[in-house]
Amino acid sequence: MAEFGAQNPAAVPDPPDLYEPLVLFYERGGEFFRDNAGFLDLTGVAFRPGTLRGHLGTPSLSTLSGTVLDAVDAEGRVSYYTTADGHGPLMRRRELRGDRCDDLFSRDLQWEPTDRIPGSAEEAKDAGLVTIDEIAAANLIGVIVNTAAR
Repeated sequence: MAEFGAQNPAAVPDPPDLYEPLVLFYERGGEFFRDNAGFLDLTGVAFRPGTLRGHLGTPSLSTLSGTVLDAVDAEGRVSYYTTADGHGPLMRRRELRGDRCDDLFSRDLQWEPTDRIPGSAEEAKDAGLVTIDEIAAANLIGVIVNTAAR
């Protein structure tokens, strides 16, 4: 990428560091292994590596800031919720060793306890909440972080 940018600066004025996400992954204690079925397992999240063309439509993180990564880095099974319009607030339910904890990501850029997530998925839907994946949650956290910085 850097060589292409050097040859054609107008095409790639500021090429990204393609290794930055991997370096951050290792710096934050990340580990992975390849299973016998061809999946990469990121100690709990497994996916099958594909082609570059296959990943072009995959949503990406809008930022790799420490605040965002810290906010989505949690132990246990995590489910994220927001309002149906997708503009927040952002809430999560963490389940670890039989304990359940519901939190809301606040303007103070930290998780705070909440009782706003109903007990079941059907009740959450009736309350106007939708589940979102970790990438969408990280991007929403990025928006909250950027708004708080202003």
